[in-house]
Amino acid sequence: MPIYFDFKSTFLLLAFLFGTCSQDEKTNYKKTTDDTSQAKTIIVAANRTNAYLPKLSNKKIAIVANQTSVIFKENGHTHLVDSLLTLNVKVQKVFAPEHGFRGEADAGELVTDGRDARTGLPLISLYGKSKKPKSDDLKGIDMVVFDIQDVGVRFYTYIATLQLVMQACAEEGIPLMVLDRPNPNAHYIDGPTMEPENRSFLGMNSIPLVYGMTMTEYAQMVNQEGWLGNGLKADLTVITMENYNHNSFYSLPIRPSPNLPNDQAINLYPSLGLFEGTYINAGRGTEFQFQRYGASFLDSTFFTFQYQPKPNFGSKYPKEEGKVCFGEDLSSEKRLNKVSLQWLIKAYEHATDKSKVFNAPSFTKHAGTSKLQKQITSGMSEKEIVASWEKDLHDFKKIRANYLLYD
Repeated sequence: MPIYFDFKSTFLLLAFLFGTCSQDEKTNYKKTTDDTSQAKTIIVAANRTNAYLPKLSNKKIAIVANQTSVIFKENGHTHLVDSLLTLNVKVQKVFAPEHGFRGEADAGELVTDGRDARTGLPLISLYGKSKKPKSDDLKGIDMVVFDIQDVGVRFYTYIATLQLVMQACAEEGIPLMVLDRPNPNAHYIDGPTMEPENRSFLGMNSIPLVYGMTMTEYAQMVNQEGWLGNGLKADLTVITMENYNHNSFYSLPIRPSPNLPNDQAINLYPSLGLFEGTYINAGRGTEFQFQRYGASFLDSTFFTFQYQPKPNFGSKYPKEEGKVCFGEDLSSEKRLNKVSLQWLIKAYEHATDKSKVFNAPSFTKHAGTSKLQKQITSGMSEKEIVASWEKDLHDFKKIRANYLLYD
């Protein structure tokens, strides 16, 4: 039997859990610094319970969530789904993105439907046979809530999931609420802009590789720029953060996916993620995912660093499994504020067999353009390649400015 949310009758419980005006609204206990180096505390949207709980009252809710969808507390956190159920919100089902609801699946591994062992809620996969909610999946649902920690890179698939959820909600006339979280790569905009002919789940819109927006900002852009297609617009509600700006440094307390274990990996991901479209290992199968790269076919007389990928959490079948890989350790690299091509170019230049470097179809999908591989193989310098991005970046920044919710 569904449980109904009575706002008045649960006010005392809410106040106990979150404090008057929500104690958890006041802090998420993650210290950050902005460009003035003044310590502030970012309050993620999920913690701003008073801003969204009344909007969920007496509605049947579906939630798009994963392991990062939490409400922070002084001594830890609780999952958003668990918290809403405790508060008698009528959560009916959960939609799970790539890596699954609990974040345990490999990159690219299909996620299956089922039931959540902890709550008993039905789990509907958005990374299996279908990447978009079906009409039947949304029957009887009054509102969908989307809350996932993103990392601000075009080929990181959570923004594609967001767009397809928006499209499904618009088609069915169901309101969508997006709860915002910091983008750890929001401090710059860079990289090649996706060409429409290379549209895929790794890039659905003509945006740069690193686009400098949070989920709520990006959702508004998708909605207003007509990217849902067929004249569709979602009935969109966004819940913003407090004390956040695009230069805030935010240390993610929970892995957003199995192979992004720490701040260093997340910062290097826009640059080293391009290796996903090659046959070169980018640290999968080690404990330093996206903090190193290497391959057995890179020149061992040039690269002195070596390692051996083995199956582990998040990578059952890593590239170059069991082989000695020669490459570079970037675990101590300084924080980037741009997409760096230096490592990809260096790997290509010092491959003993250059034909083994690029997996052309996959690389084009990750880069969003067929030009980048040609630019590298033709011997263009990083400076020359970056210069070719400038006009597209300039044009995108003008559009982006219309949808920013933070400084």
